[in-house]
Amino acid sequence: MNAKELRDAYVNFFKKRGHAHIPSSSLIPDNDPTVLFTTAGMHPLVPYLMGEKHPAGKRLVNYQKCIRTGDIEDIGDPTHLTFFEMLGNWSLGDYFKKESIEMSYDLLTEVLRMNINDIAVTAFEGDEDAPRDDETYSIWKSIGFRDDQIFFYGKKDNWWGPAGQTGPCGPDTEIFYDNGQPKCSPGCGPSCKCGKYVEIWNNVFMEYNKNDNGTYSPLKQKNVDTGMGLERVLAMMNGVKSAYDTELFIPVIKEIEGLSGKAYADNEKEFRIIADHLRSAVFILGDDMGVAPSKMDQGYVLRRLIRRASRYMRKLGIESGRMVGICEMIVRQYSDVYPELERNKEFVLHSIAAEEEKFGRTLDRGLRVADKMFEELGDERTLSGELAFRLYDTFGFPIELTKELADERNVSVDIKGFEERFKEHQNVSRAGAEQKFKGGLADSSDETTKLHTATHLLNAALRRVLSADIMQKGSNITPERLRFDFNFDRKVTPEELQKISDIVNDAIKAGIDVVCEELPYDDAKKCGAIGVFEGKYEDIVKVYTISGISKEMCGGPHVKNTSELEGFRILKEESSAAGVRRIKAKVGKL
Repeated sequence: MNAKELRDAYVNFFKKRGHAHIPSSSLIPDNDPTVLFTTAGMHPLVPYLMGEKHPAGKRLVNYQKCIRTGDIEDIGDPTHLTFFEMLGNWSLGDYFKKESIEMSYDLLTEVLRMNINDIAVTAFEGDEDAPRDDETYSIWKSIGFRDDQIFFYGKKDNWWGPAGQTGPCGPDTEIFYDNGQPKCSPGCGPSCKCGKYVEIWNNVFMEYNKNDNGTYSPLKQKNVDTGMGLERVLAMMNGVKSAYDTELFIPVIKEIEGLSGKAYADNEKEFRIIADHLRSAVFILGDDMGVAPSKMDQGYVLRRLIRRASRYMRKLGIESGRMVGICEMIVRQYSDVYPELERNKEFVLHSIAAEEEKFGRTLDRGLRVADKMFEELGDERTLSGELAFRLYDTFGFPIELTKELADERNVSVDIKGFEERFKEHQNVSRAGAEQKFKGGLADSSDETTKLHTATHLLNAALRRVLSADIMQKGSNITPERLRFDFNFDRKVTPEELQKISDIVNDAIKAGIDVVCEELPYDDAKKCGAIGVFEGKYEDIVKVYTISGISKEMCGGPHVKNTSELEGFRILKEESSAAGVRRIKAKVGKL
């Protein structure tokens, strides 16, 4: 089974069971400050999991582009990927545990032809917040699972959510492939990391709401959210050890072999890092909301991916400038499934080439700094962890490269000191991220709802004052302010900013109703509704109209009347990336 067959088989299975096929959302979350990238298929659906009506109905299915950046340092092993595709199906207040589990079992055994004896499952063991999930246990038993195939675990393993500080959450049941190897110990089970059990699917049963005070209460609308990693299942279906041994990576790996003159089998880690990072970079750049490499947020992650790939290409002896050819292969490979890659190919390849060249210069400067560091050691013969970390943080040197340079000079490196400094850096970054990314799609407070509507007014004002070609390139909302990115190639003048602010405030003073309609996508386009980009929307879309000002396709939430915003004030206008400007603003009494 190839990737296309797996995508089609999954979607068609659930379409036959009443699910509407919805398209993949952007990798760049729309109005969600909790994460930099879309991390799962459920991420864009949070408002609907919280009770908002979805235009496509109560049963949904799709394959979703995802990026997870927490494991970048682990890329190179058989299991971790930065970019991946998530197969998912959802029940929005429709079916629940029994139907979900039975459908999952039928797909695994009837479509993917798995043997029940090769499957193990888990359930929530219960705690002070919620009881043991005996219902899930009973359903698996009724299907034919033995007790030694069903394992109970706590919140760490068998509980999902909420997406933000509060919101929908609940127990889950995870489905594992048992590869048949012996147990590593009597207590070995799916939570063990020995490799015997490989997670392939997760069914989340959202039946609780986490409240502000940390307590849990039953949800009125119970949902099901499932997720299955396409690459991992594809590897399993084809009997190979990892995703890197599937059709999704083999063409790129063969290209790297040709460029380097080295064998993949002798350089697995380097090959995998290059293939994974460039695939991820292509999808980030090729997204219709794509960002350019930069020092901030998504652009910083993108830059790190490109530069890390470049370092390992150099290590393999691949000359500079060859990265573009690999990325062009990836665009061709995926453009039939994700046509936005071909649509944005020029931007993808130009950005890759520019960043590779820029990093080459940075790396050369770093090598000169490293030479000076080693010279100044004198008789000490040990490079401190602080200096090793400086090379990593300033010039992007992995500790492996610093150690190689040290070995060439018969110098040791304080690895322990580097790891302590690196861990300290990670802790600071996580703390900053937790502070920065509060709220999220699950936050439908009055303030975030007002700011969401304000982005529509701001977008309309920008198009009126600057250019009708203005398009949203990113949006981030917290309860305190909105951040809106848009395509524009120069600084917005103070006079223009004043005009923009006046248009928004005039609309607020006018007290215009915000009207929501559900329309076929083509009808929405014909009536002048604008959207973030082409190809994202379902057959039926929500159109929010602010008469005389704005008409946009959007998932909400919004105020009922513009007067609820009270006032609008621009806090800052600045550059976000090449050809992209950023406005930060707030609403409320002026």
